[in-house]
Amino acid sequence: MLDMDVVYQRHAEMVFRFLMTLCRDEDTAEELTQETFYQAVRSSKKYDGSCKVSTWLCQIAKHLWFRELDRRRKKTSLPLQEEMVSQNSALEERVCIQEEKMEVFRRVHILDETSKEVLLLRITGSFSFREIGEIFGKNENWARVTFYRAKQKIAKGEKKNEM
Repeated sequence: MLDMDVVYQRHAEMVFRFLMTLCRDEDTAEELTQETFYQAVRSSKKYDGSCKVSTWLCQIAKHLWFRELDRRRKKTSLPLQEEMVSQNSALEERVCIQEEKMEVFRRVHILDETSKEVLLLRITGSFSFREIGEIFGKNENWARVTFYRAKQKIAKGEKKNEM
C-alpha cells in the first residue's frame, strides 16, 4: 500500500510542472495538482505497481486536464477575439505573429500523441529528458530520440510551405 504523504512530498512538484506544460496557467495547474492527489488517494488501492508512481500520477493528471478542457468547451462556445489595437502596423504585426504561432501549433497538433506530449513537456515545461523518460516509463535516450524526431517532422513541414 502506498504512503500518500510520501508520494505527495516526492511527486507534487513534478505533477505541477507536468500540468503547467499542459494548461500554461498556474492557478489551474495548482488546482489540478490537488485534484490529482485527491483522485490518487481515492484509487490508491487500485495501483498495482505495474508502472512508476510518477507515471501513474501523470496519467491521472492528464485525464483530469482533458476533463477540464471538455468542461471549458461546453461552458464557452464563443470564439476568442483579438484585442483592439489602435495602430495598423502593430495590428498587422500581431496578426502575422499569430498566424505563425497557429501554423506551428497546427504542425504540432498533427504529430502523434506521444511525440506531441514529449515536445510540449520539453519546450514549455522545461522537463529534462530523464524526467520525460520517467513520465512515460521509458529511458532518457528514448525521450531524446522522440523529441528530435518530433522537431524534424515540424521542420519538414516548414520546408514544404516555403517552396
